[in-house]
Amino acid sequence: MSETPTNTLQYRFDGPEDAPVLILGASLGTTWHMWDRQIPDLTRHWRVFRFDMPGHGGAPAHPCGSVGELAERLLATLDELGVQRFGYAGCAFGGAIGAELALRHPERVASLALIAASPRFGTADEFRQRGVIVRSNGLDPIARSAPERWFTPGFAAAQPAITDWAVQMVRTTDPGCYIAACEALAAFDVRAELGRIGVPTLVLVGSEDQVTGQGEARTLVAGIPDSRLAVVPGASHLAPVEQPAAVTDLLVRHFSTAWQEAHQAAITPPPVKPALSPKSMTPTAPVAAVAEIAAAVQPEAVVGTVRNDPYEAGMKVRREVLGDAHVDRALAAADDFSGDFQELITRYAWGEVWNRPGLDRRSRSCVTLTALVAGGHLDELAFHTRAALRNGLTPAEIKEVLLQAAVYCGVPAANSAFKVAQAVIREETTPQE
Repeated sequence: MSETPTNTLQYRFDGPEDAPVLILGASLGTTWHMWDRQIPDLTRHWRVFRFDMPGHGGAPAHPCGSVGELAERLLATLDELGVQRFGYAGCAFGGAIGAELALRHPERVASLALIAASPRFGTADEFRQRGVIVRSNGLDPIARSAPERWFTPGFAAAQPAITDWAVQMVRTTDPGCYIAACEALAAFDVRAELGRIGVPTLVLVGSEDQVTGQGEARTLVAGIPDSRLAVVPGASHLAPVEQPAAVTDLLVRHFSTAWQEAHQAAITPPPVKPALSPKSMTPTAPVAAVAEIAAAVQPEAVVGTVRNDPYEAGMKVRREVLGDAHVDRALAAADDFSGDFQELITRYAWGEVWNRPGLDRRSRSCVTLTALVAGGHLDELAFHTRAALRNGLTPAEIKEVLLQAAVYCGVPAANSAFKVAQAVIREETTPQE
């Protein structure tokens, strides 16, 4: 085991030093120990590399804001160790890291297994809501509900020691790192890119998985050209823990075949590809040549400055702050009369002002709440209280904003604001049973 700097990850190796490297990525809230029951068989064939995500399993609590950033930290760790090419198997969040590696660094990944994975995990609103609950209540509510998400009821009842292990594993995760991971999953979406994953891929799912089930698995298989589906009977979300023998057998067979194919490809020169791929119709001309063509068609001088339309950036920020459900309702209610107003606030309030770098979103939420109290805009105060929680303000901090607003905006205005905010906070921070 090794504890590492902020740009790398805590890791451990098992297996012979001269064997090819197989990386195992864990799911959100778990540690590398979720793979313990695969290690004896896998290390007969591979040098197995396992890593903990930041703040998991005692790893340093240096949060990552995106799946891509975690993938880069993993590569930095492997670069330090001299590992260039590897097989990769990841469960849930670990699968997202694997897909990211296969898309951004295909030269490093020899073969891939995606377990309980999805090209898009639920909705952004769901994961940001989970972050609000953790920020307000800590990890205990998430920890207590983990066994019912991860295991079938029969397994959870028959294996109380493993159930307790799962709860304690989540409880000991750093809350800030857990929240950052939720934000990373909220932004993760590779549905449009699946066709670019060019390595042999096993998509494995438990037959009883209610978190990322067979629908998500079939979406992966439909999108990834060289992929196959395996359904593990009697397993839920953490199939490697619940059905270790079946999962191990599938991994051994997949990676044994994939390594042979990768070795054969390494000694056999690939055929010359045409400049335009018939399947994707994507030009493969060298970048320099493309740049040369682009330069040839540019005018010699450009007069004035053309600003990018802030609408798309505004829509992105608006959805991240207010949530997809709220924005979808507002847009669905727009008609010929109010549609232009929706475009205006998206373009200028969200694309221009909220997107400026001068204040972070927490600060902008404080300003917005105060202004809404002053104006008596209670409907807007309700959904901006939700937004403030999503932007990282705690209920205690929102209370302080409203107390200060009472001094400067008046007690009656603050009295009404407290009632609205209190109802929203109770609704948003109460864990769902």
